[in-house]
Parts: sequence; structure tokens; C-alpha cells
Amino acid sequence: MKRTLCMILLAGLWLGAAEPGTEAAEKGKAWVNGRDPVYLIDLKKYPKFTARMQLKNGKTIEFASVKSMLNFYYHPEKYPSFGVRDRRQIGEMFVKDYLDGSEIPLQKAWFVFGSRLTGPHGDDLIPLSSRTRAELFVKRYGGTKIMSFKEVGEKGYGLIRYLDM
Repeated sequence: MKRTLCMILLAGLWLGAAEPGTEAAEKGKAWVNGRDPVYLIDLKKYPKFTARMQLKNGKTIEFASVKSMLNFYYHPEKYPSFGVRDRRQIGEMFVKDYLDGSEIPLQKAWFVFGSRLTGPHGDDLIPLSSRTRAELFVKRYGGTKIMSFKEVGEKGYGLIRYLDM
């Protein structure tokens, strides 16, 4: 009886310990297999939304959307398998203009908040290369606010959490 109880207890501990490791292993696989590190979404599925982060060590991390990349940016410690301990290790970040797909530096992008268009993981910030293009986007897809990168930065992680609700 004691032996059976001991076996059940050990099996329970083994199964319980495997759960967190599985998530970490999945997030580590994202580096290799073309999946978003935050939401584990296939990057090929939503090419218009992809964003990328160039680390100072030369490595590149790709994301399914702006929201995902900013989530990673504000809390890189949540993703230890990518080797980014803090923001100082991050070099440049790039997004794609939603209308034409051209890559632009994150700091030069304009973002539409509250449009009818949703990203790969729900509500997202839609990046565009100029305020004029953002205004054109709002006419076509709606939107409640157009923000510069500076305005997005001022709102910080709270905006990203709000988009994730």
C-alpha cells in the first residue's frame, strides 16, 4: 500500500513538474521554428503584421505583431531562452507598414489604435509609415486614435496589457 501511494505521489510530482518545463521548451522552440516567442503563433500565417527585433549581439527575433514585440520589449525576462536579460541588449526594432508591407524602424512608425482590423492575437496597434498613411488607413478600416511612437512609449506596458484584454 505504501509502495503504491509512493508511486502515485512520484508520478504526480513528475507530471506537475513537466508542465512549466513544457511551456519554457515551447517558447525556446519559437527561436528556431518560425513562431512568435510571446504568443507562439506561426509567423508565416500573418505576414502583414510581422515585426522584428535586432539584438546588439547580431541575432534577430521575429514577432507576429507590434503588440507581441512590445510585450517582449517591456518584459524580456519572461523569455529567458532568447538570452535577453534587459532592454539594453536590444538594438533596433522594425515593423511593416500595413498598407504596402515596407519595413520601417519602429521609432518612425505611426500607429492606429482601435480599428476594425484585428491582429494575429486580437486587438493590436497597426503600424504605418506616415501620419498621412495612418489617416488613409482610418478612413478605410476605422480607428479611434493615431499615435506616434513617442505617444505609444508614453503609454507604456499598460497599453499593451489593455490590447491583450
